[in-house]
Amino acid sequence: MEALLNYFETIPSLHRGIIIVGGLTLFWIIEGIVPLFGMKYKKWNHAIPNIFFTLTTILVNLPLAFLFLKSSDWVMANNLGILNWLPEMPLWLYVITGILLIDFIGAYLPHLIEHKVKPLWMVHLVHHSDHHVDTTTANRHHPLESVIRYLFTLLGIFIVGTPIALVMLYQSLSVVATQFNHANIKLPKKVDDWLSYIVVSPDMHKVHHHYKLPYTDSNYGNIFSVWDRLFGTYMKLDTEKIVYGVDVFPDEKENSNIKDLLKQPFQKYKRPTIMD
Repeated sequence: MEALLNYFETIPSLHRGIIIVGGLTLFWIIEGIVPLFGMKYKKWNHAIPNIFFTLTTILVNLPLAFLFLKSSDWVMANNLGILNWLPEMPLWLYVITGILLIDFIGAYLPHLIEHKVKPLWMVHLVHHSDHHVDTTTANRHHPLESVIRYLFTLLGIFIVGTPIALVMLYQSLSVVATQFNHANIKLPKKVDDWLSYIVVSPDMHKVHHHYKLPYTDSNYGNIFSVWDRLFGTYMKLDTEKIVYGVDVFPDEKENSNIKDLLKQPFQKYKRPTIMD
């Protein structure tokens, strides 16, 4: 565990890039072997805007990584944050506790807020307006959302009191986890159900991408499913009934065009329809 933390404390940008590309490639291949939904769309054409937004996410996060480092060093030097106030614990428990707390403050909480605050929802809409959710959808975020998520993670560093090694470990796990739970893969139902008690499984997250409320406002988890179960935001829906997208923004052509997607946060707000 100590060797793992030492690695992530100074993980090169190249290695972080390899994790992103490697995860996408792995789940892209698996999607072709055991797809949840048949490939009724042009997979490569669909991937173009999503990969574009993956690159913008990288461009936002990599240059600002030094703020994570400076903030982590500062909270550790000043003994601030929840982790630094807890009694001494085994290293494995320290790592798990830190990752859980970052997952809550840096991922679950901002995701929930984005769905509840109208201007933030319009920014987040770029992610939800994908009509064919697959592993490339994982990082389909407007650059403004990348900044918003970055700021919440930065806030999490101060609240949780995380060393930089934990931050980088969490971000790497987060990338792979979101690529996994967005992937268009079909797991055995019992396996998916079992996984959903610990982590966000593919079937669990697909419910979140259903085109109508209340399902759109559920299953906000990023890596761990515990937060949805704990705070009552967990919902189930048969995958055969899932329709992707947002019903009040139904134009698939616009929702697949990079130029239109960049302008999407500045459209007039429309609340998704609540299912009968």
